Amino acid sequence: MTQGPVLTTDRFELWKPAAGDLDDLVHLLEGEDMTRFLGPARPTALSQFERLLRNAGSWALYGYGIFYIRRPGESGIIGSCGVFHSWRGFGKGMDDTPEAGWIVRRDWWGKGVAGEAMRTVLPWFDETHGQRRIACMIEEGNTSSERLAAALGFEPCGSHVPEDGERTVINLYERVPA
Repeated sequence: MTQGPVLTTDRFELWKPAAGDLDDLVHLLEGEDMTRFLGPARPTALSQFERLLRNAGSWALYGYGIFYIRRPGESGIIGSCGVFHSWRGFGKGMDDTPEAGWIVRRDWWGKGVAGEAMRTVLPWFDETHGQRRIACMIEEGNTSSERLAAALGFEPCGSHVPEDGERTVINLYERVPA
């Protein structure tokens, strides 16, 4: 941790990515069920290094991105959330667009972490970058994330079946300005 938190909630601090976050990102995805709905993401240094660079790159190029969630005064990452700039490569409104996403460490599931953080991030994004469409994609079967997306104002806008045949259907959502 090199700077200070960018945003705070009642329980958490939200930080921009930093080079020293790699080990915590690997730890974030360790454990049973952590990568079940995360496509190719794996708890390896290589996979998380690539994710760290993408997250930092979104901040550097677009001025917004994923935040790492920490308890005040603690260094360990308990989740990641935010609006980052994405290019998924399959069209359907998922290329060259702001995209919302969240991941919470297994020992924090069911404690409202992602909802609390995203209820702080989305108004910040709207105020800082203007109200505009934000996309979101959730693998079919991830009912917890689908419920949260609905609570945050995201509505279904399609689906995508990955061409590799290895992964499940991805449900697409969007949050559009009123």
